[in-house]
Parts: sequence; C-alpha cells; structure tokens
Amino acid sequence: MTRPAIEYVADMLGMAYIRALEVATFYFMFQLQPVGSVAHIQICGTTSCMICGAEELIAVCKELIAPAPHTLSADGKFSWEEVECLGACANAPMAQIGKDYYEDLTADTLRALIGRFSKGEVPVPGPQNGRYASEPLKGLTSLQEFESGRKQYNASAQLAVDFGDTVKRIDGTEVPLTTPWLGKSASDKAPAKTATKAAAAKPVAEEPKAAKAEAAPVAGQKPAALSAPRGGKADDLKIIKGVGPKLEELLHSLGFYHFDQIAAWTAAELAWVDDNLEGFKGRASRDAWVEQAKALAAGKPPAEK
Repeated sequence: MTRPAIEYVADMLGMAYIRALEVATFYFMFQLQPVGSVAHIQICGTTSCMICGAEELIAVCKELIAPAPHTLSADGKFSWEEVECLGACANAPMAQIGKDYYEDLTADTLRALIGRFSKGEVPVPGPQNGRYASEPLKGLTSLQEFESGRKQYNASAQLAVDFGDTVKRIDGTEVPLTTPWLGKSASDKAPAKTATKAAAAKPVAEEPKAAKAEAAPVAGQKPAALSAPRGGKADDLKIIKGVGPKLEELLHSLGFYHFDQIAAWTAAELAWVDDNLEGFKGRASRDAWVEQAKALAAGKPPAEK
C-alpha cells in the first residue's frame, strides 16, 4: 500500500491521514513494502513461539531471504517479517505463509519449506512434525473414539488441500474461488452443467417480498437547519466519532453546526441526513451521531474516536 493510496482512502472517509496510517501499520495483512511473488513469511515471535525457537526461524529467513524484514529476496520470490501472536501457541513455533499456518516448525523444516515453495511446490499447511492438530505431542488423552473417523488432515489444512486454495494462488494461475456451501464455483462464467447435484437440488431461494418491505428505509424529512452558527461559533463536530474534516464541512453546508441540532434529529430526519451525506451515506446512523450528540450537548465526554 503506497502513501498516496492511504491518503486517498483517508480523504474518501473524511479522516486525518494519521488515522488511516495507524490502521495500515497496525494490521499484519497490510503491507507498506512489496512482498515476495511466491510468499510472504510471517514468523510469530511472541512468548510461546520465542521460547520454542522462533529466533532460529528468523535466522533462517535472514539467511535465505534477506537480512532485514520487509525486504525482497534476490529473486523477488520471498519476503518476511516478525509478527505478534498468531494464536497457535500449542503448535509453537509457527509461521503464517500466505494465508496458511505452518506449525511445529524447526529451522530445518522451515528451510525445507522455503526450498519447496521456491521450486513451485505447495506443501500441506498445518503441523509439520506429524501432529494432527493441537493435541498433546504424545497423542490424544481424551476423545480418542473420534480418532479413527477423522479426515487425513485437520479442518483448515484439509480445506486448503481440498480447494487448492493455498499460497499457490499468488502465482496468478489460481482456480476461481469456490463456494462449497452452494456446491459450485463462485465464477459466473462456469457452465450450468458443472453445478453439483446438491446445488441443483437446493437452489438459493429468492428473498421474500415481505422481508424486503420490512427493510425499507424510513421516509426522510429534512431537519431544521441554520444559515450560520449561533454566536458566530460552531461546535467542533469532529468530536463526534465518525466525523472528520470533510464530513464536518459537509454538515456545515447542510446547515448543521451544533451538537443540540444533531441531538434533536428524529428517525425521519436522521434518514434524510443519511441519504444526503454524499460519499458518506448511512454514516450518521452507523456511528450513532444522535446518541453521541445528546451526550455532548449535555456536557458528557465524547466517545473514543
């Protein structure tokens, strides 16, 4: 994600640039540098994984990919970073590669995985030491009656294998995403004959007309507006959660300058405002502006942005 892209989104949402940048830098799925064409490897470095050998995995990444995180390998295939807890502590140390978890790793198994990825192979995700899921290393101590009926791999690993939806999709030759709950491909171009019998036997029902009627929006009615702020000074509407500089400017253009104005909106008036927030339709209801404005008009502290 480039800086211009982040700032464009911030402008579109009426947010300060730093707010959008905070989101882009906080979540691991957003990357501010190019990632490897084959895989971006995220090594968990939090307590359990660190105790069990995460530093050795990081050393492998530094050796085989690049000395510093967020740096492409010489062939452009790989990149890596250390991340916070990925929630697979019982299978530490582990890494997220693409969208999949590779667990119970050692320096040697990670080295082998990177080599296989580089050759175009797609190793099965999940535990890499023969463990089925997150049971004790010495084997199940309970629920042993279910062991004989389980599939070859645990749930997430089995789905990755069944769908072919693993890191291999990054190479651009991936098959269309599937919707197994419908029993068919998500691609609209798929011929009708490829639909499974289950899908044909149970088509998706059209939404009942009665339900659509119930979801109809409240008829809008424009609230009372002002031509200018009272006393020549408007309230700082940006204190309201969900209101940025652009939205405050838009509210002023509609004649709304004060918390008590917003606090007095009826359901019909709120519907009118939602429908007339060009570029931000629905924001007033979604962020509960009326409730927030009532509290602010009463002198209570604002909600956290």
